[in-house]
Amino acid sequence: MCNPDPWADTLNLLIGSDQLRAKALSCVAQLNLPDHYIAAGFIRNRVWDHLHGYTRPTPLNDIDLIYFDPAEQDECCYLQYEQQLRLMMPEVQWQVRNQALMHLRNGDRPYQNSLDAMGFWPEKETAVGVRKDSTGRYIWVSAFGFESLFNLQLSHNPARSETLFNERLQSKRWLEIWPHLAVVKNTEI
Repeated sequence: MCNPDPWADTLNLLIGSDQLRAKALSCVAQLNLPDHYIAAGFIRNRVWDHLHGYTRPTPLNDIDLIYFDPAEQDECCYLQYEQQLRLMMPEVQWQVRNQALMHLRNGDRPYQNSLDAMGFWPEKETAVGVRKDSTGRYIWVSAFGFESLFNLQLSHNPARSETLFNERLQSKRWLEIWPHLAVVKNTEI
């Protein structure tokens, strides 16, 4: 799913008005990685902060950059990309992963592209991504749509174990940080 309407204007405003996020997207665009997106908490947290009325964004543990390059020969290329991004933005922790290889770690079938890979993430609302194109426009994707994200839901993805979902729910403290969230488990893909 590539069209976030009717939430596109809100998403563009939330990300574009956040200096750290806008800068991160500009830095990532310079790498020109194939099928790339900044994903997960970068978007999810900003939307939940907005819907909770928080005036300051919740600090990010890291910025997750995904890309899809099945031709990449060096399994450690992501480390070079992380280093390049640290030089551009040392104030944040970067986590860069080639989704063409992640199925091996996760025990899944090979992923077809970055969006397909997001379809295997433990929470549906985490499976959202954005990139900045060459014209400066934001390009949005979501494996499950944007509705549940904007409805303050936290949904278990049945492609992953409920145990993993529950572990992440506890360790990430999402219900403490965003108390208006509603947990939705065992939903269909």
